[in-house]
Amino acid sequence: MIVSTCIAALVALLGPWALAGALSYGKVHDVADTEPRDVAIVLGAQVLPSGTPSAYLRGRLDVAANLYRSGKAKVILVSGDNRETHYNEPKVMKTYLVSKGVPAARIVEDFAGLDTYDTCVRARRIFGVDRAIMVTQDYHEIRTVATCRMTGLDATGTPDRSQIHDKVWWKGWAREFGARGKMIIDVVSHRDPVLGKPEDGVEKALKAA
Repeated sequence: MIVSTCIAALVALLGPWALAGALSYGKVHDVADTEPRDVAIVLGAQVLPSGTPSAYLRGRLDVAANLYRSGKAKVILVSGDNRETHYNEPKVMKTYLVSKGVPAARIVEDFAGLDTYDTCVRARRIFGVDRAIMVTQDYHEIRTVATCRMTGLDATGTPDRSQIHDKVWWKGWAREFGARGKMIIDVVSHRDPVLGKPEDGVEKALKAA
């Protein structure tokens, strides 16, 4: 009984991990090897009390700016948390990208990208994006690409690999075991994120590009 329980637990733990790996296989590349696409999507992360992006968020945004400068992406969709008036990830992300030379007109803000699943679903259903380069940390990239592909967004990934593999990085990596299980639940249940009316910001930015 104990052995059977352990095997079942192992399958439950590793199944989502294997699925994410299979769905993202061959889809994750560094900037130089990334296939150009119209849109790059940057997933939000912590903004510091000073109103500046955390190191992890800066890493993601630096990759996105590099994608834009190298002609791999024409428009950048910044997706993050703005549930409270004093905390606005997309605004901070846009400000940082502009400081790195990305024109403001090429940046579109998604204020309800509260988690990976929400960002993927909203990109397609609210912003009309059907193909995109997803930008996040390396350990998070596999799940991000897999989640988006399972929700109908043709996604590739270009990860930030600049972070030191310290306690924070390993904590994020370990979190993936549970997060990939949640990925399956979200996709199978067809959970609706915060949606709202369709927005044409990406379409307008591409027409102006």
